[in-house]
Amino acid sequence: MGDFFNSGSLTNLRDHLLPGLWPLLLAFVACALVVPLMIRLSHRTGLIAMPSGRHPHAQPTPLLGGLAMFLGFAIAVLIFLPGYQWTAGVLVVSGLAALLLIVDDRWPVRPALKFALQAVVALVAVVGFGFLITFVGLPGFGSGRVHVLALGWLAYPISIFWLLGMQNTVNFLDGVDGLAAGVVFIVTITLMLAAAGLGQVEVVQLGGALAGCCAGFLLFNFHPARIFMGDSGSHFLGIALGVLSILGVAKVAVAFALVVPVLALALPIGDTAWAILRRRRVKASVAQPDLEHLHHRLQAFGLDARQTCYVFYSASALLGAIGLTLFGHGRILAVALVTALALASTVAADLLQRTGWRIQVPGLASLLGISAVR
Repeated sequence: MGDFFNSGSLTNLRDHLLPGLWPLLLAFVACALVVPLMIRLSHRTGLIAMPSGRHPHAQPTPLLGGLAMFLGFAIAVLIFLPGYQWTAGVLVVSGLAALLLIVDDRWPVRPALKFALQAVVALVAVVGFGFLITFVGLPGFGSGRVHVLALGWLAYPISIFWLLGMQNTVNFLDGVDGLAAGVVFIVTITLMLAAAGLGQVEVVQLGGALAGCCAGFLLFNFHPARIFMGDSGSHFLGIALGVLSILGVAKVAVAFALVVPVLALALPIGDTAWAILRRRRVKASVAQPDLEHLHHRLQAFGLDARQTCYVFYSASALLGAIGLTLFGHGRILAVALVTALALASTVAADLLQRTGWRIQVPGLASLLGISAVR
């Protein structure tokens, strides 16, 4: 597969990636138009996040952002993919997640019931609509070939585990204004690039719709947020991302088929895994919320909400680009690296300026005739 930035890049973009632009734009506009309606509906229904220890926002904030994202996504999918064989399944499963988890936003439920709701969504996806990881590609060390391993009956528990993991990963990630929607946007764009390289136009269009609703929501959710996605939104994004990855690279016999989404989400996946281990060590419920997630620690270190987002955005883009090198998109890694370094340097400069840290350079102060160098 050729690189997107070689001599055939324009043809590749036109034929494989450009079809995802139109559902992206439609979902973006639709979500941006629906969000103000959801803000008003949140106030009328009492779906409001009140300031508390785990919610440091200053004002009561509406919680129906997830429903707005789903509506933007659904509108784009219905218009651009009405005849796609997986359209009904994608919309039913993602809509079920968005609607069921509103219960937890309105009346916080016990962890066991919340996990049961997640399991229902995953079971409907796997058993009801057949979203299955049926095989994986393993590298043949020394032979240079890829060995395809059929999962057989293991496809069901593995697929359920994957979809449960995606729901919880995005849910745990949703702790800072703009963080979950921004990371999912970047991961979805990464999946679109991988699917485009494989000629999966429908998956590219689904990814465009998901990325577009994230972008439209970010207009209102980036710090300071005017609306939150709530558990409804985080579970919608998690299940949609999980299903999209199954329909995309996980359906192709390539080495490490799920490496792109796993690498792009490596930071939040690692944080989720550590949160589970941390809570089990103290015999607490895995679903018990705390303030020990990586985004909380970054803020305790001194980063503000936007800087924390930039750190996660940079890591997701860079790690996702590394995964894309398996699909022949080597130069994308260089673009992601430059972008990540630019964001990282911006965060570092802002932090140094705000905290007043000083870096002493021996001899430079006397050379410049000043007492210290910042």
